Amino acid sequence: MAYTFLKSQGIPTGASLVEEDRLDISKRMMELAMSKEKRILLPLDHVAAKRVETDKLDKKGRKIVEFQGAHATDCPSIDDGWCGVDIGPFTIKAYQMAIAKAKTVLWNGPMGIFENKEFSKGTFEVAAAVANSGSKSIVGGGDSVKAIHASGLAEKITFLSTGGGASLEFLEGKTLPGVAALTDK
Repeated sequence: MAYTFLKSQGIPTGASLVEEDRLDISKRMMELAMSKEKRILLPLDHVAAKRVETDKLDKKGRKIVEFQGAHATDCPSIDDGWCGVDIGPFTIKAYQMAIAKAKTVLWNGPMGIFENKEFSKGTFEVAAAVANSGSKSIVGGGDSVKAIHASGLAEKITFLSTGGGASLEFLEGKTLPGVAALTDK
């Protein structure tokens, strides 16, 4: 999500994953947050790497992608041909400081490719900050829950839900079909 938000603000994101069809809504969300004097925290720096498709195949027969030349950037932008694979050290510190002040943390999505040890630091540092913050913590989404379990801190999180999108919709106040079916009976 971060790269979509960054790109919607005119910040170059290189070859990072961006939801092009969500740029307008991201821009509107940033404007709305600013008009209400709220902050949406976005990365200040990144760990960037080159995405290289190999000839090796995974168990499902898909080409394995490797990331090479990983390095920390010193700003929010990412150069052409490079993609963000984790948050950088300045972002980790900024997120830790914000989390330490929070009464409630809602987390949806890891900070990077946490399954790769080289790119797990941001996710695990944020997980530790959330787990040790004393705040009510809600972690939603399969990858987020996987990351929390991989960090070894799951027992310190208030609530874990593999339904990331559904969790967000529920918090928005939308009626979820499964919940509606249970309450109708």
